[in-house]
Parts: sequence; C-alpha cells; structure tokens
Amino acid sequence: MNQTAEKPSQELILALSKGRIFEETMPLLEAAGITVLEDPETSRKLILPTNKPQVRVIIVRATDVPTYVQYGAADFGVAGKDVLQENGSTGLYQPIDLQIARCRLSVAVRKGFDYEKAIRQGARLRVASKYVQAAREHFAKKGIHVDIIKLYGSMELAPLVGLSDVIVDLVSTGNTLKANNLVEVEQIQEITSRLIVNQASLKLKRRMLQPILDAFKAASTEAGQTKQTQ
Repeated sequence: MNQTAEKPSQELILALSKGRIFEETMPLLEAAGITVLEDPETSRKLILPTNKPQVRVIIVRATDVPTYVQYGAADFGVAGKDVLQENGSTGLYQPIDLQIARCRLSVAVRKGFDYEKAIRQGARLRVASKYVQAAREHFAKKGIHVDIIKLYGSMELAPLVGLSDVIVDLVSTGNTLKANNLVEVEQIQEITSRLIVNQASLKLKRRMLQPILDAFKAASTEAGQTKQTQ
C-alpha cells in the first residue's frame, strides 16, 4: 500500500544515489532551474540543499531509492530499470525514461569458457549475480536450469575462482570485464534510469512537481535526440 511520510507539504524531496545517476541527473535539474549546492562525493551530509529552499536532495543507496519514494520519504527519485525490475515498483508512477546512466544487463564468462556448449538444453549452470530475478527469468526462457548465487559486489571474481560458471551483471564500457579476463557473451537487456514519483505526492504537490517533470522530460528528450544524430 502506498504510504506518505509526514513532512511539510510545501517541500519536495528528491532521492538520488551517488555516482553516475547523480552526475547525469544534474543537467536535468539545472534545466528545471535547480542547482544542488553540495557535492555528495565530498560532503558527509545525506540531505543536500539546493538553490530552491523548498527542494532538497537525499542521498541513498541505488537499491533503496524506490523504497524511499514508495513510502513518501521522498516525493520523487531516479532509479535504474534494473533496480525497479529486481525490487518491484508497486505504487510508483514512472512518467519518464530519462535516457541516462545507460548500460546493459549481460552474461559474462571467463575467457576460454565454452558458453554455447554450456547452455544447451538441459544444462545446469551456476550463475552469480545480484540481479537474481532477471537472471532466473533469462535462463528459464532458454530452458536452462540454474543455481543462483547472490552476490553484492566483486562479481567478476566469481568465475575466476570457480564460484560460478557465469555472471549476470551491468556492463557499461566492458573495461572491468577485460581487466579481469572475462568476456561478455550475451546481452539480456538495455538499461536506463527512470524518474519515479510517489503517487500521493503527484496529487498533493502537482503544482510544485509538474514544472520539474516537464523540464526533465524536455531535457531528456533533447539529449536523446542529440545522441541519435551523433
């Protein structure tokens, strides 16, 4: 059930995670006339002020962004498609694919591993991933039985030390895979980040939210068109 935490009705809270999503959301915020006044990489604060007194940014783990928005601790946020699919998005309004933090969810193996032979019908694979649901669904469609080993980091290590046959993880440039003697053998899906909005906030604070949503949509559309023409 969608719930709303108590906070001033004239205030907007945006939930972001550190790193690429934060960095690529900044131009969208600026398009809406909002500037974050502190850098989360250097500040110890978890609640960051902006040039708009009524708008603040909270810094949380990427996997926690949907939870903060769903329960109303944040009015809106930015989360990757991977996070929304893996952890659920019940009760969240997703008005815009922002086309930022673009990457792909892929299968990777150590060099020399015969993946094609391993995925023949009836084969059983050990798969290391934090994207348990996506990995299970992907291999189920292929008729492949898998043992899922859930890891939260250092995914590339798993096949190197024999913990798993393959990994399912996000890939951007592929440099980390190459550095660890792994190769990408199959792409599961493209991943981008989405704007998510608390449904109660959308109703109660629409006058404050709508100009920001419009600016985000316009800026992300323009950026997407620019990329297509390059």
